[in-house]
Amino acid sequence: MTATDDRIVPYALIETGIGWIGIAWSEHGLTRLQLPARDRQATERRLLATVAGHAVESADMPAPIADLVGMLRRYGAGEPVDFSGVPVDLDGIDPFRRAIYDTARGLRFGETTTYGGLAEEAGYKGRAQDTGQALGRNPVPIVVPCHRILAAGNKIGGFSAPGGSAAKERLLEMEGVHVGPPPPAQQSFAF
Repeated sequence: MTATDDRIVPYALIETGIGWIGIAWSEHGLTRLQLPARDRQATERRLLATVAGHAVESADMPAPIADLVGMLRRYGAGEPVDFSGVPVDLDGIDPFRRAIYDTARGLRFGETTTYGGLAEEAGYKGRAQDTGQALGRNPVPIVVPCHRILAAGNKIGGFSAPGGSAAKERLLEMEGVHVGPPPPAQQSFAF
């Protein structure tokens, strides 16, 4: 067992309008966010599988984490929420992934870009595939809004959270973003 395995990692499960969300944090900020799984227990299992250290459920939260809980509940209710000010602890994350995550955090509610566009904006032009892989390893989805990054041609692209691309599409629709081809013209008329 390494020294980091002895660390106490507080976590909480939050009931929201989109399901149970799990969070874990350190004294420096949010370290993990688990999107909703089938139920509370499944979300908790998925969260705990990603936490390094001894996870302990805690209702005692530092103010920024307590604020995040309220933000997640508002977001789950469909309200526009800006997570860019939430402190995130990305200790141990390489500079490329940090740059991708920092750049993604600049996307506002309902704003999207492509993997290639994000890579270029982060200073890594031509690394769209690497960007997709980095976002697939995103430890704090929603706060680092990886669901707002689309494949070329504004196609949905992949999503590593429970529910895959369908979950990504639901999050985008909550934000007023519709991906995929427009409806046929005949469907837009009320006959």
